[in-house]
Amino acid sequence: MTKSSHTHTVGILSLGLIGGSFAKAFVRGGYTVYAYDVARSILHDALNDGVAGELDDKTIGACELIVLAGYPEVCERWLKAHASLIAPDALVIDTAGVKRSLCKTCTQIAERYTWTFIGCHPMAGTQFSGYRHSRASMFVNAPLVVCLPRTHTSHSHEILLNRLRTLLEPCGFTSFTCATPDFHDEQIAYTSQLAHVVSNAYVKSPAAQAHKGFSAGSYKDLTRVARLNAAMWTELFLDNADNLSHEIETLIQNLQAYKDALDAGDATMLQALLAEGDRLKKEAEAR
Repeated sequence: MTKSSHTHTVGILSLGLIGGSFAKAFVRGGYTVYAYDVARSILHDALNDGVAGELDDKTIGACELIVLAGYPEVCERWLKAHASLIAPDALVIDTAGVKRSLCKTCTQIAERYTWTFIGCHPMAGTQFSGYRHSRASMFVNAPLVVCLPRTHTSHSHEILLNRLRTLLEPCGFTSFTCATPDFHDEQIAYTSQLAHVVSNAYVKSPAAQAHKGFSAGSYKDLTRVARLNAAMWTELFLDNADNLSHEIETLIQNLQAYKDALDAGDATMLQALLAEGDRLKKEAEAR
């Protein structure tokens, strides 16, 4: 990504994998970046990487965009405590993997002010966590899911989205997909959270401890996200418990059908189940 021809000022709350990647992308884009992290050593590393200073009571008001990249509860507490210091025309976004609860709380806070909160979820990441794994190219060619405020008109939505695209230009997002918080959480329960549960549960087989020499791409693909930040994912799963529980139940029912066919030695049923999965995958990819 090349440096922007315009100078913008942004603030980042929490410098983990996602927040750190936003900070590095903005620094690379020539923006002035202020950041805060509870770990002073991480903030020190970010300052060495080009962050201009700390996001605090003195610098919050200078930010055109503030990115809340901490755990949902941390973001909510920070926003409530600092709402009055945010610039009147600023945009505030989050990066959390669930949207209903956080968007409701943050939108209620924003309604008392003239700055705007927009729920966002960058569809990018790795199985690793922490600032040292963050990179400026994390979001290049990645989609961004956007939950725009319901109180705005379609015209103001277009203005907000265009402004958000401009401010996020150094990140390199390839698409901006608008969704309601409800639809976001339904989809993410399937596309992300269920995948983490399955991967994490899959490696609990005793066979996993002896897989070396017997595993290739299939094992690697299925176990990539078994490594995770347990505290963070616990909060995200519980915030979306209804949707995730439904997806797990659906998977259990489907797996039971395969097990029943195997136990019965029913080749016809097993082949039909496998063919159905192959067909549905092709249909989903063709959409």
